[in-house]
Amino acid sequence: MRRTKADAEETRQGIIDAAERLFFRNGVDKTSLEQIAAEAGVTRGAIYWYFANKTDLFMAMVDSVPLIWEDVIARAVVEDHPDPLALLETIALDALDLLASDLRRQRIYRIMTRCTYQGDLARVRDRQQEAMTRQRALFIAAFNLAAQKGQLSPAWHAETAARSFDWLFCGMMMEWLHFEQNFDLVNAGTDSIQGLFAQFRAAAARTMETA
Repeated sequence: MRRTKADAEETRQGIIDAAERLFFRNGVDKTSLEQIAAEAGVTRGAIYWYFANKTDLFMAMVDSVPLIWEDVIARAVVEDHPDPLALLETIALDALDLLASDLRRQRIYRIMTRCTYQGDLARVRDRQQEAMTRQRALFIAAFNLAAQKGQLSPAWHAETAARSFDWLFCGMMMEWLHFEQNFDLVNAGTDSIQGLFAQFRAAAARTMETA
């Protein structure tokens, strides 16, 4: 019986799902393609039909939980968004809600934080570093736009604001994942994000009131 494109995609996704379960249970380094094949109910050859190696499979797993805010922020900067601070704040709060409610995303992020990235997996670490660099550049561009509009407090430089936001935002999620959800990510995270953005706006708002 001839396999359809849908059948092929189902098999591919089944392999990714099996890899995710084993990576989470045993760690990436201690999981072999043979084990993944057995977990997925396919042959090792079937895995090679879809993925070049374990690193390629790992990347596919990571790509299965994409974040869309890069495109949103880039478009906002190009299109001269009227309130870039409000946009960044909304994106951050939405991301907290998404992570807190998406169990699969939580598992994959935990796998990523536990991985040692040795050998060929170093390529994944390099790709993540590139993504972080792009994200930081977009944050800086958004804060620069806010400064140009008089919305960012003059006490903050755009790059410093971007770093502070990035460190709070990412660090908070990493701590929540690493320490097995030892605080309320949405409530505590919302308070922290809103407090930081109030500081970003504070002096700018006072300046506008006295102008």
